[in-house]
Amino acid sequence: MRRIVIDPVTRIEGHLRIEVLLDGHEVKEAKSAGTLFRGFEVILNGRSPVDAQQLTQRVCGVCPIAHATAATFALDAAFGISEKIPDNGRIIRNLILGSNILQSHVLHFYHLAALDYVDVAAAADYTGDNDDLLAVRDFIARGHLGPFLPRYEGDYRLPKELNLKATADYAEALRIRRTCHEMLAVFGGRMPSQCGIVPGGASNGPTTSKIASFLGRLDTVRRFIADKYLPDVFAVAGAYADHFAIGGGCKRYLTYGQFDQTPSSAPLTGRNRFLAPGTYADGRADKLDIAQITEAVTHSRYEGDGPLFPYHEDTVPSPEKKGAYSWLKSPRYNDAVYEVGPLASILVNYANGNPVVKPLVDSALSTAGLQADALSSVMGRHLARALHAKLTADAMVEWVGQLKPGEPHCAEWTIPPAGDGCGMVDAPRGAVAHWVKVREHKTANYQLVVPTTWNASPADDKDRPGPMEQALIGTKVKDPGNPFEVVRIVRSFDPCLACAVHLVTPKGEKLGDFRIA
Repeated sequence: MRRIVIDPVTRIEGHLRIEVLLDGHEVKEAKSAGTLFRGFEVILNGRSPVDAQQLTQRVCGVCPIAHATAATFALDAAFGISEKIPDNGRIIRNLILGSNILQSHVLHFYHLAALDYVDVAAAADYTGDNDDLLAVRDFIARGHLGPFLPRYEGDYRLPKELNLKATADYAEALRIRRTCHEMLAVFGGRMPSQCGIVPGGASNGPTTSKIASFLGRLDTVRRFIADKYLPDVFAVAGAYADHFAIGGGCKRYLTYGQFDQTPSSAPLTGRNRFLAPGTYADGRADKLDIAQITEAVTHSRYEGDGPLFPYHEDTVPSPEKKGAYSWLKSPRYNDAVYEVGPLASILVNYANGNPVVKPLVDSALSTAGLQADALSSVMGRHLARALHAKLTADAMVEWVGQLKPGEPHCAEWTIPPAGDGCGMVDAPRGAVAHWVKVREHKTANYQLVVPTTWNASPADDKDRPGPMEQALIGTKVKDPGNPFEVVRIVRSFDPCLACAVHLVTPKGEKLGDFRIA
């Protein structure tokens, strides 16, 4: 047996440690470990409830909007105003969230995952007239290889012309991400840590100038998705067709859905969403039962064992706990392991015959020469994320057209002495849920269950590995000294472990330096 430890995994969000045990060249065991303590639940306790949609955005600078959305849904419910949200407020929330999702999907493929498949070294001797490629060439010539190296070498299959195209698109994608941030700021005020999504709706209403500014930028992003992002994903998928057969994992999927189409007091299952909530397992889609969500902490560095429904949890760190190897908890649904993310959303809505999702997925499968079950894979996750980006961007055009300048955009509310709320939505990386208990006008308990807590979770109370761990088990590693197969599987989940805080004294003094092994 040979043990491979990758700590930290680079080109992801946050700090992740992956450990695999090889028998020959096959992964027999895998451990996924979040190496920093997430303390936002502790921070929020005792504060005003309306701090939540602002403070929880600091969980992650890449996908703060999903946390603002989930927190606001939870506060809407706790304040009893969910069904009172004006249409302008509902639509603006969707546009702010959609803008961030587009930015995150472009970020993941081009700036995090694509370098596993695209050899940017092809630009080192470029002599053409593409300004982006010339900039990359000069960047490499000056020895500034930070974004590109170090890396695991080998298995670059794209022909030179496709490597050059994808490298040029890598550079353009940086500008597209900026455009997405600008779109978000039209209605959200700024990015990160926007201030547009608030309890009751949106903090500011639409104007004709804001609508025009948003649409102009959205058109630019939509053209990039159609002309660059999707073709690049198909090109990579064609060269790495065998990656539709690896990294499948647990093959059970869960989504909370996205983009409310009407106001609703229902926490989730009764809401009319553009992408519906649900589960997908064994070839069948089903409705989602929130009561079946639990978290275990058997192998997590927290007191307790579980599994418990999040409303009944607390967050008490136990860094020396015996048998624990991660700061992530172990969410489970209906006592089973489930994956979350764009792939889950696509599969659930495809199986349910969503009239927008099904034809797009059928067309993509036909183009790639695949059956739907091939999506449960490394390359399937990349394809599903690109399709999710196109669905979102195209739908946003219609939503902008539904805005009505001059009409209400936020409902009135007061903080009640007591109330409970749950907010659920799919972040760019999958299902995120916030639970809040309000007592004496203050936050009495707050719990977050975030996407990567599902996907990168450690083994649970029954020692069942999490989705990412299951995806690694059985993988053939050609060269244990150069385990690119491992990092490709991990990055296909788009993990984000940024939901963590560092410990300092009240005066801001550093307590010490620690190496987490």
